[in-house]
Amino acid sequence: MLQLIKNLKGDKVIWTFVALLALFSFMPVFSASSNLAYMGHGTGNTLGYLVKHFAHICIGFMIIYWIHKVPYHYFRAISIVALPVVWLLLGYTLVKGTVIAGANASRWIQVPFIGITFQTSTLAFIVLMIFVARYLSKKRETPITFKSSLWELWLPVFTTLMFILPANFSTAALMFSMVLMLAFIGQYPLKHIGLIIGAGIIALTFFVLVSKAFPDAAFFSRVKTWESRLENFTTDKPDEDDYQIEKAKIAIASGGIQGLGPGKSVQKNFLPQSSSDFIYAIIVEEYGLIGGLTILGLYMLLFFRFIVAAHKANSLFGKLVVVGLGFPIVFQALINMAVAVELLPVTGQTLPLISSGGSSIWMTCIALGIIIGVTKKEEEIAAELTEKEQREATLKRMIDAQIEREEKAEAALKEIEAAEKTESYSIEDKTNPMNAVLGKK
Repeated sequence: MLQLIKNLKGDKVIWTFVALLALFSFMPVFSASSNLAYMGHGTGNTLGYLVKHFAHICIGFMIIYWIHKVPYHYFRAISIVALPVVWLLLGYTLVKGTVIAGANASRWIQVPFIGITFQTSTLAFIVLMIFVARYLSKKRETPITFKSSLWELWLPVFTTLMFILPANFSTAALMFSMVLMLAFIGQYPLKHIGLIIGAGIIALTFFVLVSKAFPDAAFFSRVKTWESRLENFTTDKPDEDDYQIEKAKIAIASGGIQGLGPGKSVQKNFLPQSSSDFIYAIIVEEYGLIGGLTILGLYMLLFFRFIVAAHKANSLFGKLVVVGLGFPIVFQALINMAVAVELLPVTGQTLPLISSGGSSIWMTCIALGIIIGVTKKEEEIAAELTEKEQREATLKRMIDAQIEREEKAEAALKEIEAAEKTESYSIEDKTNPMNAVLGKK
């Protein structure tokens, strides 16, 4: 294990924060799963949910390890091929998707022969962010015209959002916001961004108006849920809070400063989605304001590290990838916390790396693996430069040693020649005249 940790590449600080969030998740998930355990098999035994979450986390870290080994620029080409595949998956999810936990929306599909369900919008999020980063980095050297970007950038973006919006408004809104942020960072013209925002508002308004014309259509069933949540959020009349928000506020109020203690939550038995969408309320109830602020602090430190990683990236594509994949993780966490304390209307956003769930954890790990791959590139460049300098120094020493040996050999040869020239032979040897030539007497 220690050897494996030593072999990890990339930003070690990001690795550390991710590991801390994952380790912290076990106790809240173990405690908050009691509601699911009672509804599932009536025993209240949450050990099975803990083991399942442990397996999801382990698989997630293996995904991070595998993904961060892949050079991140490979995903530039992969995004072009993957985006049409994502559209097919989203379309299938919209028509034949699975409904989980009583939600009146088809957001999941089941993998054949395995029985695992995953939310296709999370995969679409990753692919779309990489696709947008690829376009903006490619067009940086040439002027971007609004007409060309409509077809090459915004048509794929709005096509993706069109498949996600009917079943998951919060994810579609978050994706649209992140794309706009990425366009701003990629120096896409501000006047064009304003036009795109206007087009998005018009498209959403048209969708809502069409839903009013066909109120009984299953395709527009979520519009009534949006209206209900906004109404409950904006009105201050008593007893009109959403049931989940009411229980979440009770849990947070019960936690106080230090909390009730690990596993001692009361509202986990009454709060729906206590181990996923509203796990932050259970964390504050059991660990108090201290625990809640600690989790918030970890996400903020992770956000700061993403900024550092984006700044250090050696290419515009790398910078945009870190921003496009890293910032949504933190913003999703902030949205989840804001919903729990009723700063935002109820959404379906989970707490990344802490909430229970398989596909949501794995998709987050894919994004983190790509981000760490970007930071790993800097290490590889530095290592290659160091290795190159060492090779040059070694080669120079070998050449100097060879030159020194040749000089010594040449000097020795000159000494021998000088010694031979000093020897004298006499041709007056009368015994044998050839002795002068043969050197013998």
